[in-house]
Amino acid sequence: MRKNWWKILAVLLLVHTIVAGFLTDVPRLPILHETIRNQYFHVCMWFAMMILFTVGLIYSIKHLSSQKQSDDIIASEAVNVGILMGILGLLTGSLWAKYTWGAWWTNDVKLNGAAITMLTYFAYLVLRNAITDDQKRGKVSAVYNIFAYVMMLVFIMIYPRMSDSLHPGNGGNPGFGQYDLDNNMRMVFYPAVIGWTLFGVWMMTLRIRIQKIKTNFDI
Repeated sequence: MRKNWWKILAVLLLVHTIVAGFLTDVPRLPILHETIRNQYFHVCMWFAMMILFTVGLIYSIKHLSSQKQSDDIIASEAVNVGILMGILGLLTGSLWAKYTWGAWWTNDVKLNGAAITMLTYFAYLVLRNAITDDQKRGKVSAVYNIFAYVMMLVFIMIYPRMSDSLHPGNGGNPGFGQYDLDNNMRMVFYPAVIGWTLFGVWMMTLRIRIQKIKTNFDI
């Protein structure tokens, strides 16, 4: 039980996110209306994605230094789950765009940057599957993962802030927290970030255990 406290916390936080996310009051804003509740899902999933990609970056750097296969496994599984969170973020974001901007996808710099980011990480998966030698795969994947992380920062965090964007906090638009993230939403939003992140880490640890079993590693 002591070892699994964070898993229990993840479940409780996600239950809280789903229940409170749909039932608590939210600001009545033009255009957004009830769709602002998607912030508990779309935005928080992307927070979890970026945290997992950061874990993958750290262990890719460690692998280049240590040459340990265990570091490569952690890096790759962090990226795998990060990609899943990214896909969920894209789907929930597309749904949100449909009901606020009138289209499933718009020519928005951050949306396009997100698509490029996901394609960059999909290429990471293709690259890993194309190399059969374990040591070579680990080295090449680690170098490419560093490149992919930098691309993510450029296309999601940096470039949208320098260009016109429909997204809050980008292109001169105020961020959500500056004008409409009230106390009710904060009580759901911050636990949701933690909950989705812990859920992603939980999935990552399960996948790491599976890979270690397959490669006869000590768990």
